[in-house]
Amino acid sequence: MSILIRKASEDDFAELVQLFKEFATFEGSPEKMTNSVAQMNTEKQYFNAFVAQNNDNEIIGYATYFFSYHTWIGKSLYMDDLYVKETFRKKGIGKNLIDSVIAFAKKENCNKVRWQVSNWNKNAQDFYQKIGANISDVELNCDLILK
Repeated sequence: MSILIRKASEDDFAELVQLFKEFATFEGSPEKMTNSVAQMNTEKQYFNAFVAQNNDNEIIGYATYFFSYHTWIGKSLYMDDLYVKETFRKKGIGKNLIDSVIAFAKKENCNKVRWQVSNWNKNAQDFYQKIGANISDVELNCDLILK
């Protein structure tokens, strides 16, 4: 099986929304996934992602990201989600996706890539530590939902 890692396009939105729902369910919060293809089309200038596509042209994983600025280190890239369909895990696809994010951040002269991992997701934590990430348990998420 060969996997193509490429930048996401508008043509991918419907398939990606389904994967977003899958990821929200995996995280135990399906009710929090309120995004839609219509919303993505309206907000597409803010959406950036790499997708993993298999031989059947099916998107089997994605990594979403955006630029951020951190006062202590400067220009950074924030990876919002990294998700691979369950049947395709442990095949190097997640590694290929995160490597694409890291390479892009380096090309864009970012000083850091940052992301979060759920405290219960030990597999992901092990994976991230294996690639050299430092996982901190110092900060907690603060969300203020506006709509």
